[in-house]
Amino acid sequence: MSISSWNYPTAMVVGEGALENLPDACQKAGMRRPLLVTDPGIAALPMTKQVMTLCQQSGFEATLFSDIQGNPTGQNVEDGNRAFITGNHDGVIAFGGGSALDCAKAIALSAQQSRSLWDFEDVGDNWMLANEERIAPVVAIPTTAGTGSEVGRASVITNEQEKRKIIIFHPAMVPQQVILDPTLTVGLPAHITAATGMDALSHNLEGLCSPFYHPMAEGIAIEGIRLVKNFLPIAVENGADIEARTQMLVASSMGATAFQKGLGAMHAIAHSLGALYNSHHGLLNAILMPYVLNANREQIEEKMTRLARYLDLDIQESGTDTVLNWVLALRKSVGIPHTLAEIGLSDEDAELVGSMALHDPSAGGNPISFTATQYSQLFSDAVNGNGV
Repeated sequence: MSISSWNYPTAMVVGEGALENLPDACQKAGMRRPLLVTDPGIAALPMTKQVMTLCQQSGFEATLFSDIQGNPTGQNVEDGNRAFITGNHDGVIAFGGGSALDCAKAIALSAQQSRSLWDFEDVGDNWMLANEERIAPVVAIPTTAGTGSEVGRASVITNEQEKRKIIIFHPAMVPQQVILDPTLTVGLPAHITAATGMDALSHNLEGLCSPFYHPMAEGIAIEGIRLVKNFLPIAVENGADIEARTQMLVASSMGATAFQKGLGAMHAIAHSLGALYNSHHGLLNAILMPYVLNANREQIEEKMTRLARYLDLDIQESGTDTVLNWVLALRKSVGIPHTLAEIGLSDEDAELVGSMALHDPSAGGNPISFTATQYSQLFSDAVNGNGV
């Protein structure tokens, strides 16, 4: 057995009204002039004013940056870096969905560095090129339950010139404090709740299926999947259910903790499609999920049987079939389309998508080492609804 390196997330405050802990979290992180980073949609909501008011009442000189796309770009990070330096900020409050959190963490990493953001791509030991003393502290407050970026040591940023999503990594990117307040997610529309919740499921599932040795992450993944099974349908049906919203936030953080063990073909393809078509990441993973599970079945049967038993599913012909049928039923119940064609994608770029997926870092965690041709076929199957 090879040597493995394991990491866990950070300090977390969880529960209704947890947002009130923000001033204390900022103070513990050494912030006096935080830059509040969010997206334009969240910036326009009362919850953002609530955050700014909490900061101001506690004597923090906070300013707002919200020029972020649904799939954050290098230009978004550059603009945020400029705001950070111009405002003489000493920390970042990451507030919003996965896009805002990823952009915020990238700003905290790169704003005060002498190198380009792209120099910190998650390849080899690139992270060691960063001056760790110049990485700003982050307090993270997610407003969706999906990416789990609040406990992650990486950000996914689109390089517009290369038209690919790049994983930016540094161990010190993980926020020093996470605040999970379910009241901030109550207003999410049902279709966003569904897509982000399925994203949380994809992280837990791919973390479980990854072949690398990390039994702690596997245990987290299995329990995270159970929480999605029990609470995502409730959160979609009744967005005001605080328990369901809380448990989905927890499942999301668990997924991002579990996938330190690895991701796989769902994310390899979803990253490629997001870079090419700017499609919603969580929705892409949700649609791709059963096609990838089916393609990986010969290597995941034992894990799927264990999972089926833990979820108290009625085991059918095989563990994989049982979990696959549950996923299909869950997707249908929360309104996820069955094919990529239903969200406007075609397979005319299948060869390009296959090549991009093969070279995506997530591909390294898939249970089977697919070729570019196999990735192209998987993508085509998901477009046309073949195989499941």
